[in-house]
Amino acid sequence: MKIAIVGFGAAAIGFIEKMKNTDNELHIFEKSKDIYSSSISGIRADGKLFVSKGMGGDLDVDLKLQKQLVDYYIDHSDTKTVETGRSFSNDGYYKKFYEKGFLPVSADFYHIGTDQLKQVLYNIYEDFNSHKNVHFHFNAEITKVSPISGKIILNDTDTFDKVVIGVGRSGHKLVDNLAKKHPDLILDNTNVDIGIRYELPNHIVEELNKEMYEFKVKYKSKTGYMVRTFCNNPSGFVVTENYGDFCTVNGHAKLKEKSKNTNFAVLTTVKLTQPFNDPIGYGSHIAKLTNILAGENKVILQTYKHFKDSKRTKNLYRVFPTLDKNKFILGDINLAFPRRIIESIVDFIENLNVVIPGIANPDNLVYAPEIKFYSNKINNNKFNNLKFIGDCSGATRSIIYATAHGYMTAEEILNN
Repeated sequence: MKIAIVGFGAAAIGFIEKMKNTDNELHIFEKSKDIYSSSISGIRADGKLFVSKGMGGDLDVDLKLQKQLVDYYIDHSDTKTVETGRSFSNDGYYKKFYEKGFLPVSADFYHIGTDQLKQVLYNIYEDFNSHKNVHFHFNAEITKVSPISGKIILNDTDTFDKVVIGVGRSGHKLVDNLAKKHPDLILDNTNVDIGIRYELPNHIVEELNKEMYEFKVKYKSKTGYMVRTFCNNPSGFVVTENYGDFCTVNGHAKLKEKSKNTNFAVLTTVKLTQPFNDPIGYGSHIAKLTNILAGENKVILQTYKHFKDSKRTKNLYRVFPTLDKNKFILGDINLAFPRRIIESIVDFIENLNVVIPGIANPDNLVYAPEIKFYSNKINNNKFNNLKFIGDCSGATRSIIYATAHGYMTAEEILNN
């Protein structure tokens, strides 16, 4: 078979790895100009891999396969060195959080580090490129996918027996264009996560970081919204992400270079109902409003006390940001965020402070906006020869689950 893979990200890596030693002809179309400029957000951002049944997506991924894929990424690093941790394997910690209303999420973590990721990606690419049946096409953006007479035509030029779409959340325009022609592709599109990036001194969470590396908890706030922690970075750095027409905040950690602060996201899951059908538009508008207040390509930074009291921050005290000073402005996030989201985040932090004293210190830092977009949940049974894998399918939200989705999709094709 002649198979096209659109996008070279985590999901594509899983698919190609399973397919590379078969007789199938594989063509990978990547819009970046080369492997060095390829923007694979999940892999490039931090390289935090985990093995867990409680996070990462809505697929049922066998724990053995998850660990196999974690080892796969580690084996493609030059040093084979990673930081590890186990979230809530300790009964004492689990009960401590559970007692205060939190739902702890168990997971094994493996942190490769931002500074190793470029080489990991390159090593994987070199391996794939050495196979005669694998063909990479860079600087090749696919804007049109047409299912016609049992074949799939890309950009009105190339014809394939099967096409696999693995464009991640950032490739939502391609998926949206297909959905306009085939509305029954979409199963659900009502969720978006809106929140903040929280930064505080390492010593406040030092014990927790040593025990788990990353702690994952969920909490049903008094507003009814579910709030969760995401992407904890011990001794890490806050960074910005530019989406073209708006800018958000994120965090990462390096294997060698360390800071004196820990950062993590606090995200509120907003699930809206009919007639709402544009979670990406909703989240984007909140991000743009925040950017209007902060200035072009900047985010807002505020102390926790001022965030809670709806007052603009004009100076800092004991905690200083790891984000470059040219990428933020001191301000008031309350001018941009809906009140219910602010109340949910404050309720979460105040209750977390009971379990971890110091979390709610007045001079801890709050950055906004941090927004995680959920892709539309896709009906992958709509077409026999057109499949969606990874985050663009709405079924995954992590490197390992996306990789597994690609791997499992390839298995399914081979078995059939």
